[in-house]
Amino acid sequence: MAGGIEHNPQTPLLPATLSASSDTNVVYSDSGKKGTIWTAVAHVITAVIGAGVLSLAWSIAQLGWIAGPLAILFFAAVTLFSTSILCDCYKSPDSELGPTTNHSLLEAARFYFGKKWTWFCGLLQYVSFYGTAIAYVITSATSMREIQRSNCYHKGGEIANCQTGTTTFMLIFGIIQIVTSQIPDFHNMAWLSVVAALMSFCYSFIGLGLGFSKVIDNRGIKGSIVGIPTRSAAQKIWLVFQALGDIAFAYPYSIILLEIQDTLKSPPPENQTMKKASISAIVITTFFYLCCSCFGYAAFGNDTPGNLLTGFYEPFWLVDFANACIVLHLVGGYQVYSQPVFAFVEKGATQKYPESRFINKFYAIKLPVLPAIHLNFFRLCFRTLYVISTTAIAIAFPYFNQVLGILGALNFWPMTIYFPVEMYIVQRKIGAWTKKWILLEGFSMICLIVSVLGLIGSIEGIVSAKLAKM
Repeated sequence: MAGGIEHNPQTPLLPATLSASSDTNVVYSDSGKKGTIWTAVAHVITAVIGAGVLSLAWSIAQLGWIAGPLAILFFAAVTLFSTSILCDCYKSPDSELGPTTNHSLLEAARFYFGKKWTWFCGLLQYVSFYGTAIAYVITSATSMREIQRSNCYHKGGEIANCQTGTTTFMLIFGIIQIVTSQIPDFHNMAWLSVVAALMSFCYSFIGLGLGFSKVIDNRGIKGSIVGIPTRSAAQKIWLVFQALGDIAFAYPYSIILLEIQDTLKSPPPENQTMKKASISAIVITTFFYLCCSCFGYAAFGNDTPGNLLTGFYEPFWLVDFANACIVLHLVGGYQVYSQPVFAFVEKGATQKYPESRFINKFYAIKLPVLPAIHLNFFRLCFRTLYVISTTAIAIAFPYFNQVLGILGALNFWPMTIYFPVEMYIVQRKIGAWTKKWILLEGFSMICLIVSVLGLIGSIEGIVSAKLAKM
């Protein structure tokens, strides 16, 4: 080991290749910004389309042919409205002229509500990142298992015993993440977002194509108006609530909307461009979601799997490729959502213990051929423990749909609805108990109820699944 290198604290990052700005609200020049409506649409679609699309067919199966598509349209409309008012909160006090610019949701929360609410908003954001990392461990392990199973069925036929668990695959994914987590500035690699976007489109389109092909092979459309039958009305209610949480997880981009908007050039005003981009992106995404979910339900009916791709085994090479795309997507996606947590903790530790060599000193390790590796013991220990903790929780609760439902429900109301609505009320100085205030707060309350129902249903699903294994 060579001499130490001074630690350069990272700024908390975002779940995309877009980086956060400083901790204070200042007036920035728009020079250098090159974003357009098309780059914004691309960013939104990249942020939205992900592992959540795989659970939508199952959600439609719980809700049925009428309520299922309507639920997706409801969440799309709600997301469109909330992002529209959040776009106007990018600049303050005037939504187009500023002069103050809020470069992230945290900055906007600080500007409109003060430091106390900033802390709460940040807590929700980092809990969301941690929960998403857990979901990615589960999803990746499921896809790895499906690659093994599809090859097994291809070789041994339908009568082959190809059942296997996911624990081993979770451990493999965890080991991969322990290694990749040590790469400094992993989040700044531009190719990461490109690869993740390509992989997500690949497996999503493959799932859509396989569902469409199976409907043709069946020579009919499966499913019913009321969805999958259950043993009792109570069980049906729990599954419906859980399905709502899963659908909520599929529209997660409000948390990074202001960062996307911060990349746009002006004129025209950023809020106008971002609104148009949001409309285009949500229309495209919703159409894609409806196709994937409806073809999946039409193909499998009451046997619709929780993860759409787990229902296909032939052609095995295409199923293997789709699942491999998921794994590649989520290897990078895990880092995209974990790096903000790493940066936040490491920056806080550096500020609190500036004299600690364990926290602040880096050691250069020179290896043959490879460039020098800069090792920091605090980063090594913290990031390794972080990956171990997410993997351990995933092993303890390996329930794909239920975990997605909890994450969707926890994020939907506070991050997508509450903060945008309250910021808009403050910015526009809307008085309490006026007609506009009542409508906005009523909208927020309805969405809160939907979130609570989704959370309750998903928690009940985890409890039931855990008890069933005992």
